[in-house]
Amino acid sequence: MDSDLAVRALGALAHESRLAVFRLLIEAGPAGLAAGVISDALGVAPSALSFHLKDLVHSDMASMRYEGRKIFYAAKFETMNALIGYLQANCCQGVACAIDSEPVCCP
Repeated sequence: MDSDLAVRALGALAHESRLAVFRLLIEAGPAGLAAGVISDALGVAPSALSFHLKDLVHSDMASMRYEGRKIFYAAKFETMNALIGYLQANCCQGVACAIDSEPVCCP
């Protein structure tokens, strides 16, 4: 992951509503959730939610797909894992440390 993508991803997560959406999408797993379900679960107005989801998709932290008239959103685990790896790269100044070098979530 390059620093530009890391900054966009961190910026997208640096808002309370977007962080809540992303955490909900992580819980939902690869299948994701319909936008209406996300709105109901978090109590976020659809217009505000649309703005936040667009930012998560733009930062590559989430993906969207259409199923009929519904839009489903899912967390992009590969981007999340790449961000975690980017943040912990060289965490021990090149010396082996106790942190796994390959973060894995929901393989």
